Amino acid sequence: MSQVTLHKVVKNYDETPAVRGIDLDIADKEFVVLVGPSGCGKSTTLRMIAGLEDITDGEIVIGGDVVNDVPPKDRDIAMVFQNYALYPHMTVFENMSFGLRLKRVPKDEIRQRVESAARILDISELLDRKPKQLSGGQRQRVAMGRAIVRDPKVFLFDEPLSNLDAKLRVQMRTEIKKVHQKVRTTTVYVTHDQVEAMTLADRVVVMNAGLIEQVGTPNELYHHPRTRFVAGFIGSPAMNFVPCRLEEASGALRILLPGGHAFPVPAERTERYRRHAGSADLVFGLRPEHVTETHRNVEPNQEAFEVTLEVTEPMGMETLVYFQLDGAEVCGRVNPAAGAEAGQPMTLLADLNHMHLIDGTSGLVL
Repeated sequence: MSQVTLHKVVKNYDETPAVRGIDLDIADKEFVVLVGPSGCGKSTTLRMIAGLEDITDGEIVIGGDVVNDVPPKDRDIAMVFQNYALYPHMTVFENMSFGLRLKRVPKDEIRQRVESAARILDISELLDRKPKQLSGGQRQRVAMGRAIVRDPKVFLFDEPLSNLDAKLRVQMRTEIKKVHQKVRTTTVYVTHDQVEAMTLADRVVVMNAGLIEQVGTPNELYHHPRTRFVAGFIGSPAMNFVPCRLEEASGALRILLPGGHAFPVPAERTERYRRHAGSADLVFGLRPEHVTETHRNVEPNQEAFEVTLEVTEPMGMETLVYFQLDGAEVCGRVNPAAGAEAGQPMTLLADLNHMHLIDGTSGLVL
């Protein structure tokens, strides 16, 4: 079994805290992605798991063994780096087999492991080539193959796709997911790209300023964020945020925006929000896909409002529209046939079934 457990792990650089006492349990065979902005502590956390950084305090457990003082080579982990770290004078076969040759694994077993990994990664025909003869995507496959042949307890990926172009990143995301489904090794993956995190992970760990903001499946984080940070970080384009007040009238609640726009709170949320009635320090959140063009069949809790569009971005299957709503910039997603044009008025629908109400002081989603 290859669980990874972090218990109250702290990392300080002199007087500067990088990781502030995090707890995390990663199950055997699970694919977990650490995501967050630059400086949030995600790469430092990965390097502590690998043993490349000493921990200041806390405990790291791999496969049931505390590894705080175990050197990297004895932790039975394999790491795939951002820059591939291939030996330029060696062939693909020699690069993939290098770690096994150091351990004096029998030659027949080395060849069997390398050829098996090459088949999984579709690089069998590249085994006699040097790295300079390979594309970026092929080099990344070789780096993954070098990790696979070691059959480690844990795979660690440190932003492995950031050097690739956009099209190749999408392709390699698919390849990494396929490999994990075949190999089923516990995997910890670091990225700053939330789309990468959402598409790859069994669970996503969102980090901010050295702390874990939320851990959950991609769907949990997207539809049920616990904080404004998670709500704004997960999703592209990001969730819209508008300062608001919550007012009660005749037993019902409504969201009142600074410029006078008002939206009724769905009846099923009234009791949850009632104790916040009268509060002025709130934020109304709604994702762009829940701001759409008007249509014939308006569902319950969908409210129409009029705006003047500032920018439109045709994306093929949809058009993104940007406008000001009571002083806040808001993005919506509309049908390309909706006739959205910059500078023109448009009636849009806000789907309040998917609204979020956030405490402006604590940042917690209510």
